[in-house]
Amino acid sequence: MRSTYSTIRKHTAVKAAATVLAGALALTACGGDDDNENEQAGAGEETATTVTLPKLDGESLEVAAVWSGAEQDNFNKVLEEFEKRTGAEVSFVPAQDPIVNFLGSKIAGGQPPDVAMLPQPGAIQQAVDNGWAKPLGVEAKAELAENYSQGWQDIGKVDGEQYGVYYKAANKSLIWYNTQVFENAGVTEPKTWDELLTTAQTVYDSGVTPFSVGGADGWTLTDWFENIYLSQAGPEKYDQLAKHEIKWTDPSVKDALTTLAEVWGKKDYVAGGADGALQTDFPASVTQTFTGGDQPKAGMVYEGDFAQVNIGTAGAEVGTDAKAFPFPAVGDTAPVVSGGDAAVILKDSKAAQALATFLASPDAATIQAKLGGYLSPNKNVDISAYPNTVQQGIAEALIDSGDDFRFDMSDQAPQAFGGTPGKGEWKALQDFLANPTDIAGTQAQLEADAAAAYGG
Repeated sequence: MRSTYSTIRKHTAVKAAATVLAGALALTACGGDDDNENEQAGAGEETATTVTLPKLDGESLEVAAVWSGAEQDNFNKVLEEFEKRTGAEVSFVPAQDPIVNFLGSKIAGGQPPDVAMLPQPGAIQQAVDNGWAKPLGVEAKAELAENYSQGWQDIGKVDGEQYGVYYKAANKSLIWYNTQVFENAGVTEPKTWDELLTTAQTVYDSGVTPFSVGGADGWTLTDWFENIYLSQAGPEKYDQLAKHEIKWTDPSVKDALTTLAEVWGKKDYVAGGADGALQTDFPASVTQTFTGGDQPKAGMVYEGDFAQVNIGTAGAEVGTDAKAFPFPAVGDTAPVVSGGDAAVILKDSKAAQALATFLASPDAATIQAKLGGYLSPNKNVDISAYPNTVQQGIAEALIDSGDDFRFDMSDQAPQAFGGTPGKGEWKALQDFLANPTDIAGTQAQLEADAAAAYGG
């Protein structure tokens, strides 16, 4: 879609990153009591100061993000550290999806937040096109250059100008599983799509529904599709579809939907069936996989590293009750799909620039890393800051991949297609979950919506 992405798409690195991730996740068996001790110790330690911030006594800031629960609470601890160091007062403003629409109403009412956390590169582009976003200053750019690979810097740029600080990243190529369910079924972590289907059938035969799907949140469905498509069609096709250089009626899309239907269309493979999945949001899709002892509603749930927050909410322990394996290879290589949230300045001020600089530093990221359920693309965050071996392995794989990753396809799209509840790709895939036999109709709807959003 945009030239800024061209530097971060290399086929060989997808395979390399998948290999690193597979090795890192093999460490999950080392979790347990040591992980808890690590988490408790890490959360109480002081974060070393590496970034210089100005005194901002009397200044106030508002930061908007579509975050809630533990994620919001943990980010507030980062903001509290900024307040402590600068004397500024920072307020968190809960936003609604799609955040661009939320910001539009705030700006129209003359009350924009000073900084917004935007979850899509397309949203950054839209904020720039609307004249809302302000370029980063010298200090923030210097902090980015020190701590981020070029690829992570580039996806925060529009027309060569730096607007975004990718404070948070996500590895969206993981499948989490209930270890007791796997043990009872006598199965091990699959490495290929065919092995995943065999594992699912064995889990089903043991008396547990194989998969939990958070279909009420359309973005989880786009993530399913993207992992299959990247692995099956390959990086070149993935890049073309992300830019709408090929149509959604392309045979490669048909192949991916056909593969996806092997899970979504299999009777009793999805907890609650299609109707139940479409009423299950993402947090519930995770918690219902890790509650109910060895008879949960599902044995596996697909989603990114951030699912750890919801696993904890379920009372399960990552590394013992819950483990993860890389999304299995459908084609020649396993997929590695990443996402993230970028801090973008909407009201240019000394305080807003200072916050962007802080969020680009390892100081800020280390605070949230220690609290769990968070992943930073900042290469100078010490891996030991993450609270367990699972998350340490995921973080190490992300940093080792450098610039060589594929960013979430729907996040690259115009928000009307790839990031709006009840519309575009989200809605088309929800309809496909309800009727996985209608592949041609799904392709036609996806293409019609994409053509309208991309402008033909």
